[in-house]
Amino acid sequence: MVEVIMNKVIIIGCPGGGKSTFSKVLQVKTGLPLYHLDMLFWNNDKTHVSRDVFDQRLSDVLNQDKWIIDGNYSRTLETRLIECDTVFLLDLPVEECLAGISNRIGKPRDDMPWIEQEIDKEFKNWIIDFPHKELPRIYELLKKYSDKNIIIFNSRPQIEKYLEKI
Repeated sequence: MVEVIMNKVIIIGCPGGGKSTFSKVLQVKTGLPLYHLDMLFWNNDKTHVSRDVFDQRLSDVLNQDKWIIDGNYSRTLETRLIECDTVFLLDLPVEECLAGISNRIGKPRDDMPWIEQEIDKEFKNWIIDFPHKELPRIYELLKKYSDKNIIIFNSRPQIEKYLEKI
């Protein structure tokens, strides 16, 4: 059994990589309250809240004593890194992330305020570009905040093995 001491956790990585699934299991195992950035950002009608509203919602979460925050939102990543004590990066192959996105089409999710009916071409391209456009900045920030407890997963079996040990 791995003893895990964490109070403020962020879970980041490419869409479709399993962040929300991981965060839900982690929430059950730790009892920490879970917040999905998509739920702070999006309205039910697929419009998003203003930047000020999103920032205030995120600030309200960050000001709490304990939390798990699931999601990327690169504009606020450094703010979350400053406040967290633990980071989980799910750095999985693009093919697995695309499969993850495909598998959730038509299924209700508690981390999104609507049911996705198709994979948007722009979103798919963002996922394909994620390793080259997003990951370098993420790794740069993780290096800057190397005093945090940082756990990086490169495969689903690594994730499953970790969760079994908690």
